[in-house]
Amino acid sequence: MAKFMLKLPAMGESVTEATLTSWLKEVGDTIEPDESVVEVATDKVDSDVPCEVGGVLVEKRFQLNDVIQVGDVIGVIETNELPENSSELLADEQPDKIAPSDLPDDIISAVETPIFVPKLDEVTPQNEKDTSERFYSPLVKSIAKEEGVSQTELDTIQGSGKENRVTKKDILAYLQNRPSTSNSSASSQPSPQAIDTTQAPATPTESIASSEDQRIEMTRMGQLISDHMTASKNTSVHVQTFVEADVTDLWEWRERNKTIFQQQEGEKLTFTPLFIAAVVHALKKFPLLNSSVSGNTIIQKRAINIGMATALPDGNLIVPVIKKADHLNLVGLAKAVNDFSNRARLNQLEPDEVQGGTYTLTNIGNFGSLTGTPIINQPQVGILALGVIRKMPAVIETADGDFIGIRRKLILSHSYDHRIINGAMGGQFVKTVAEYLEKWDTSLTFNQ
Repeated sequence: MAKFMLKLPAMGESVTEATLTSWLKEVGDTIEPDESVVEVATDKVDSDVPCEVGGVLVEKRFQLNDVIQVGDVIGVIETNELPENSSELLADEQPDKIAPSDLPDDIISAVETPIFVPKLDEVTPQNEKDTSERFYSPLVKSIAKEEGVSQTELDTIQGSGKENRVTKKDILAYLQNRPSTSNSSASSQPSPQAIDTTQAPATPTESIASSEDQRIEMTRMGQLISDHMTASKNTSVHVQTFVEADVTDLWEWRERNKTIFQQQEGEKLTFTPLFIAAVVHALKKFPLLNSSVSGNTIIQKRAINIGMATALPDGNLIVPVIKKADHLNLVGLAKAVNDFSNRARLNQLEPDEVQGGTYTLTNIGNFGSLTGTPIINQPQVGILALGVIRKMPAVIETADGDFIGIRRKLILSHSYDHRIINGAMGGQFVKTVAEYLEKWDTSLTFNQ
């Protein structure tokens, strides 16, 4: 019976790691071919990892919340169904190796003779932390240093991580319930700031926790979104342009047709596919907005792949991508939008469905926002936010003079990368989107 190594497969372009969120099988459980064994999460999407062979799970290599690199062995399956030409064999299933006991004594003695023996008595530890044999992550060490936790005190904390390691959660929980006397030795020593009276008073720092505060750990997806957005602000020179659009005709066209569309296509007709149609129209006129930047090179994309930012029930955000949106009519766009929105909220998107976007649209009007300044979704160079549609008094110009009327309007906010998009092009692009919406063809049919 062979042992099959279940590895973390490639999860899509630019995805190099995933967090283990759930084991679907326990050691000793039987696994059917193509049955899912474990669930993982990336910054893009949650997914499961199936096993291509049937067998029995005999070993877990990772635990919950561990970060796994693509290609790492997640678990070991004992099986009789090893695929042909498979290289997924464990070392003990490979050709036999010579055991140490089979080697001549003189060879063993030569190998075991130390080449260099360090003089430990000449090595002086740099600080107390280095004398501990217990492993602590840099984050835990940093928190301990900031909070004045000595090495001796740190060694007393019970760890909940792998091999009883102290995690960030462990040390924060300890500090929350830390005896007041534990800081006495640290507080009795004057700090450099206290000695140097010429320095400005130190800014008070927030205590680690109080009985009235609630500490909420960020989810893995939340952490990755935070890192991605911070990196975007540090990479692109963000500039915003705002345009107001009168969408009265568009509103009335949708009101007349949404029931018919539902009956004919079995789908809801929302504003999002209509907005996407306008963005595709503008990208064809200004193809530089459908680009990315690599060093000093601009990569202008042929395919127009529209990312649609979608809010999730837990408050996070995901951006499924409608590939080749310029090849779809209104029916195709509406079906794609509804499908992605529904499956995103049910956590059923595939990794490939959140990759490869060339431009992103976010409909912040769904939450009643008038406008906003969206952050560019790297490595793209532009993103459009659409605010809520409101009834507004407006001046209407006619051949017989001007008068005041009630119109439906929204604000479009375009964020673009000023490294390659200047103000003129950024403004013309969003103005083109607005004009397309304002001059909506009210005779338009669903297959156009």
